[in-house]
Amino acid sequence: MTAESKAKASGIGFFERYLTLWVALCIVAGIAVGQFLPVIPQVLNKFEYYNVSIPVAILIWLMIYPMMLKIDFTSIVNATKKPKGLVVTCVTNWLIKPFTMYLIAAFFLKIVFRPFIEADLATEYLAGVVLLGAAPCTAMVFVWSHLTKGDPAYTLVQVAVNDLIILFAFTPIVAFLLGVSDVSVPYGTLILSTVLFVVIPLAAGYITRSNVIKNKGIEYFNNVFLKKFDNITIMGLLLTLVIIFSFQGEIILNNPLHIFLIAVPLTIQTFLIFSIAYGWAKLWKLNHGIAAPAGMIGASNFFELAVAVAIASFGLQSGAALATVVGVLTEVPIMLTLVKIANNTRHWFNN
Repeated sequence: MTAESKAKASGIGFFERYLTLWVALCIVAGIAVGQFLPVIPQVLNKFEYYNVSIPVAILIWLMIYPMMLKIDFTSIVNATKKPKGLVVTCVTNWLIKPFTMYLIAAFFLKIVFRPFIEADLATEYLAGVVLLGAAPCTAMVFVWSHLTKGDPAYTLVQVAVNDLIILFAFTPIVAFLLGVSDVSVPYGTLILSTVLFVVIPLAAGYITRSNVIKNKGIEYFNNVFLKKFDNITIMGLLLTLVIIFSFQGEIILNNPLHIFLIAVPLTIQTFLIFSIAYGWAKLWKLNHGIAAPAGMIGASNFFELAVAVAIASFGLQSGAALATVVGVLTEVPIMLTLVKIANNTRHWFNN
């Protein structure tokens, strides 16, 4: 049996099986585009509103749309009747994650890496890392949930609850950890992100689902129509990587050591938070479709919000802004590793 045949037999598509390779190639391609064809990121960068890149938003929308197609609105109501998954998500994201992020980052940036980073710059890096830790993911978590075959309706509820909590919890947590009083939520970024990454794809998915089922039936929808979107999410992810790394190629090449040093606490934190949420879900005997997205939401970050606050509060050229960018650069490779872990441990759960 060929590798491709084995992939089909196991339900893993060609792109998903070799996703690590495609990601590496897209990262290299993105950096190359930024260096040798800088006019491309310069033009794309003009289409940005409230620190949200519209080209990237469109690609993320394409990634999310196939998952939204799977959501039956009655299942959203049922999801609210299963509070344990929401408890895991909320406690992990708001009572654990920001504080472990601060402790881990402070330990590495101010103590372990003291010979390599000036004290003032380490403080700025710490601020950016804390901003990432206090902003749970809104958009990409739908992609990670999709790749782990998570419950789409429950993931939607988890994201919606987090977005509501951000409105009143983000500012005081960041202010407390950083000892500053002038940090505020950029509501334009938050509202625009919620509309682009939740409202629009959900509405489009609902309208499409209703029309296709009405005209063709549920069997056609599940067995034929949905399969047409099998590779859309992966292709959107890869194109997003090319764009993001084309934007940040200069930063990567100019600050390789500091980017690596900042990435260390971010990586440790990501694996820790995923382990806490995923392990807690297992102890509570939640099904894998809820456990995997719960772990992914805690592990990933709302980097658009973090970048916006870092720039507004500390400046475009600040260490805080650079640290949030490192969060963007490291998130996809790390999250893909966690996706693989979640998929390989599916048997730990009863359903």
